Amino acid sequence: MRTGTTTGESLGDLVSDLTGDLSKLMRQELELAKAELRQEAAKAGKATGMLAAAGFAGYLTTVLLSLALVFALGAVMPLGWAALVVAVLWGIAGAVLYTSGRAKLRTVNPKPERTVETLKEDAEWAKHPTK
Repeated sequence: MRTGTTTGESLGDLVSDLTGDLSKLMRQELELAKAELRQEAAKAGKATGMLAAAGFAGYLTTVLLSLALVFALGAVMPLGWAALVVAVLWGIAGAVLYTSGRAKLRTVNPKPERTVETLKEDAEWAKHPTK
């Protein structure tokens, strides 16, 4: 019968309890790490989706509006120069979209911060379990 104190408990019982507690703690830490990684992966997925959508929309816009603008400008200048002006404008738009998407991706943190912190606490506790 366990009374909650070390009297009457064998060393084997104490080691068994400690092993069980450490095993449970490691499972909990693993679940926390998984949850954090899922959360960061979702953020990365959203940012990547935004970049892909921006790329596709940019492609369609570039093709259709470029043609329309080239022909509109072709009424006042040679078509070659008109195409160059349009290409420069879409290049600027692409740079802005790329910069925004990249900034969003930089907010993703692949390191599970809370798990690292609790693992440090666990290691400290393992060194001094009576504190």
